[in-house]
Amino acid sequence: MRAASNGIEIEYETFGDPADPTLLLVMGLGCQLTWWSPDFVQAFVDRGFHVVIFDNRDVGLSTKIPTHIDLMASVAGYLQGEPIEAPYHIADMAADAWGLLDAIGVARAHLFGGSMGGMIVQQMAIDAPDRVLSLTSVMSTTGDPDVGQPTPEAVAVLLEPAPREREAYLAQSIATGRLLAGPEHCDEDWILERNARAFDRCFHPDGVTAQLIAIVTSPSRSEGLRSLDLPALVIHGEIDPLVTISGGERTAECLRGCEFLRLEGMGHDIPRYYWSTIIEHVTSMAARVA
Repeated sequence: MRAASNGIEIEYETFGDPADPTLLLVMGLGCQLTWWSPDFVQAFVDRGFHVVIFDNRDVGLSTKIPTHIDLMASVAGYLQGEPIEAPYHIADMAADAWGLLDAIGVARAHLFGGSMGGMIVQQMAIDAPDRVLSLTSVMSTTGDPDVGQPTPEAVAVLLEPAPREREAYLAQSIATGRLLAGPEHCDEDWILERNARAFDRCFHPDGVTAQLIAIVTSPSRSEGLRSLDLPALVIHGEIDPLVTISGGERTAECLRGCEFLRLEGMGHDIPRYYWSTIIEHVTSMAARVA
């Protein structure tokens, strides 16, 4: 399904009873809605949520944003301290998500975001706190430059160009997935499946780079997060190489009364091993709200 939102179109899917409380799942950098495991989504439906997933702008089947800049050159220049032109920012992506909820008639929602999706739901809460039932930020950060920075190895894979040939793309995705997920909870079968589905559905590497520029050029959300007074949960893996755990720690420090869940052996992924733990914490928080 597609909805008009914030001047663009957003591709989305819904699961469960619309009369139940809505849980909006927001995915991270370059990730399409198909990156959410159907089993993970269904587990939330089984616990009484109406679940909404969607493609962020510039990935999947949502609107691609035209740009006339050399995206990779801009990223390289940014790493050298040069000014950078951003096609859009995290705040624009947050407005996309609120616009989607408006389009499907959802006034208030539980927000759950992973990685860049965590940044988006943080901004959504800052922009419209009265519409947020609860906020869950997973493997994410506030945008402060002194926390959550990637390891050199993670930077290298982040900036490596995506192969345009399918088998080479999938081979690269496995190598990247191993590094980001870590050795203990790396699910190579699922990494391969979700990347194959993403490649076949929509291959648009320029959109990934534009999203990366949005991340690095968006201002810190720390002050805005400190102004919030709402149920919040921050989840972070102890060995995350892409958004190191100090990013999650800072996020939790900024959110008044926030619960911080540190997960041993978890990298930059949401492994099946921890699904029940994560779902239980989100469900319990939602029950307290109700």
